[in-house]
Amino acid sequence: MFKRDSDTEYLLGSKQPNTLPTKPFDSLVCEFLEIFSKKLNLIKNIKKHPDLKTLSFWCRKGNIYNLKKKYFSEETRMGLGMIFHITPSNIPTNFAYSLIFGLLTGNSNIVKVPSKKFNEIDIICSVINLILKNKKFKKIKDRILIVRYKNNDSYTREISLKCDARIIWGGNLTINSVRKFELNERAREITFSDRYSLCVINFDKLPKNNKDIYKKLALDFYNDTYLVDQNACSSPHLIIWYGKNNEEKKKLFWKNVFDVAKLKYDLSESLAVEKYYELCNQLSTSNNIKNEKRYENLIYTLNLKSLVTDMDSFRGKGGFFYEFNTSKMSDIAKIINKKYQTLTYYGFNKNFFKSFLFDNNLKGIDRIVPIGKALDIGLVWDGYDLNKFLTRIIDIK
Repeated sequence: MFKRDSDTEYLLGSKQPNTLPTKPFDSLVCEFLEIFSKKLNLIKNIKKHPDLKTLSFWCRKGNIYNLKKKYFSEETRMGLGMIFHITPSNIPTNFAYSLIFGLLTGNSNIVKVPSKKFNEIDIICSVINLILKNKKFKKIKDRILIVRYKNNDSYTREISLKCDARIIWGGNLTINSVRKFELNERAREITFSDRYSLCVINFDKLPKNNKDIYKKLALDFYNDTYLVDQNACSSPHLIIWYGKNNEEKKKLFWKNVFDVAKLKYDLSESLAVEKYYELCNQLSTSNNIKNEKRYENLIYTLNLKSLVTDMDSFRGKGGFFYEFNTSKMSDIAKIINKKYQTLTYYGFNKNFFKSFLFDNNLKGIDRIVPIGKALDIGLVWDGYDLNKFLTRIIDIK
């Protein structure tokens, strides 16, 4: 079905995949993911790869069962057929989640991984290849093709015309470069573009002296940010301190984050230089900085005088954060645009944020989750229900 090209590296699966749909949450797919979860968890030194540990945990039998229970309905649904996934280079494990979403929704999948090589991708592919050697999973193998190529417009054009849905993960440049390749008239497309995220902490709900709460909050915040060097769209760059300012609580929070980072985080020399350069650049060019604080090289914070309309361009890496104090949610509402994806929080309830969203008619913010859940990807992502988007419903009367 698909032309072979010398510039294309085939990592695993069938070079001529079966493109017919199946029902969502097929039992063989669920069994395959259960085995994948167990085998991935057994790889050597997995503790050095928290993202792989997270992927293994996500694919466990209990989670897949809960997803099936939540999303599988009495409606007659089937997959669309074949999904073309173009995955990003900022998060190496992203391609695996995209593939899994395609399999769970009853689709065959051609997945283009980043041209840049990552150890995590090699590990995941080796585990999948090992499982697919079992003849029992031949039907799964026939529904997967994972490829790597840098510049191969002819391949992208061919797959785009033949796929039933195209998923593009990446920045505006990537999305626009792929969109020039037409889809067939019935194909669907979803884009997961570059997004921006923030964190809101309620001063009033933060205790003055509770070591356990601060340690837990710091560890959760670390997991949202440092684990992926703030590269994930859902990792916060902007920290909003809500309520009456309390420098003592703020200092205690950052001290605990520093303690976690010092124990767990390995700041590379190149990122340290990049981070320091950005700090110097902001201090020398911006009139909106009230003060700055540093906790060795591990944490830089810039306290802002005001929130500006282009806050989504203020980004950090490796522990670089912008801070702002306010007692008015309207200050936050003014900066929210379609670029904003995830809001993580501490010290609020769901109804508070429901009112915030609806009262301000916000176009942005697609996820609101407690601190520590920023990276918890699911079948609902960026405001899309993938279980519905990647399936079709058959109306039988």
